[in-house]
Amino acid sequence: MQKKGSITIKHVAAEAGVSFQTVSRVINDGPNVTPAMRERVMNAVNKLGYVPSLAARRLGGSRSYLILAFNDRRPTLDGWQSRRGNDWVDQMLYGGMLKCAEHGYRMLFELVDSHSDQLEAQVQAALSALHPDGVILTPPHSDDERVTQLLHRNGLIFARLGSRREGEGCAVYMDDEAAARAATKYLLDQGHTRIAYVEGHPEYAISGDRLRGFRGAIESRGLEVRPEYLQPGDFTYEAGTRAMTALARLDQPPSAVLASSDEMALGVLHAAAPLGLSVPRDLSIVSFDDTPTVRMSVPSLTAIRQPIAAMTAKAADLLIEAKAKNLEGNSRHLLPFDFIVRDSTAPPR
Repeated sequence: MQKKGSITIKHVAAEAGVSFQTVSRVINDGPNVTPAMRERVMNAVNKLGYVPSLAARRLGGSRSYLILAFNDRRPTLDGWQSRRGNDWVDQMLYGGMLKCAEHGYRMLFELVDSHSDQLEAQVQAALSALHPDGVILTPPHSDDERVTQLLHRNGLIFARLGSRREGEGCAVYMDDEAAARAATKYLLDQGHTRIAYVEGHPEYAISGDRLRGFRGAIESRGLEVRPEYLQPGDFTYEAGTRAMTALARLDQPPSAVLASSDEMALGVLHAAAPLGLSVPRDLSIVSFDDTPTVRMSVPSLTAIRQPIAAMTAKAADLLIEAKAKNLEGNSRHLLPFDFIVRDSTAPPR
């Protein structure tokens, strides 16, 4: 008796008494297959316990059953090499891989360097090697016209995570401006008027959105955004510690800080104690992302939770549907964020 693991499309064809091209058309829901023939092939598939491989499914010719996701190389490797990990990547893979598997697809993950003059060559090499049915772009590639135009030239449908700008592709995003505004409004409602903000990396469009949300909330209360309360950042822990050190030196240090990433928020938190500041008695902290680290920090951090897994699952769904129905794949999809209140925030003393 043939082992299930060694059953191939040719065995199914022999069992059904048809060509392996016919089996491929049935497996891939192809044209020119009668109901009787489909039933005959599927009876053979079920009898032999055949599980179609990607190679077999690709024989249909129209689909590769692969979705390719690109992420920025340097910050991803920095997170891995420092052993701090990268929860953004984890959540992206979690949402995308499970959704792809529901449709019989596979999701592959490639790193390309947004700072390299070989960026387009790196992207093209991956496309040529893998021939994906669709591509998922993450920031900052989501807003990089070099990449989106290259995908367009290759005739590929693609989704742009975290990008709300107009343009080709399926934009799947949360409202970062509204999220920053909500977090800042929460601190204002707590009674804070001296609120600082640690900005995101300037290369990311979401950083500008979040800054606008922060400014808008402050100004809506008739207050001014103090320039010294705006601290440059790049989403790293070190940027958070530098920001907190600079803020503590001010004649009027802030009573609350909103940081544009969890790592920066942790940098603010860990720099506060050596500076003689207790959280939340002397300083309230709110973060973006809501990774496991901020939930387990002491105190646990109040945070905006990004729907990363949900966004990637939605992107995969859109691409697979567009490929199956021969759609252009241009649409916009806004997903909600959550605001989680924990122990790092309190009214000012």
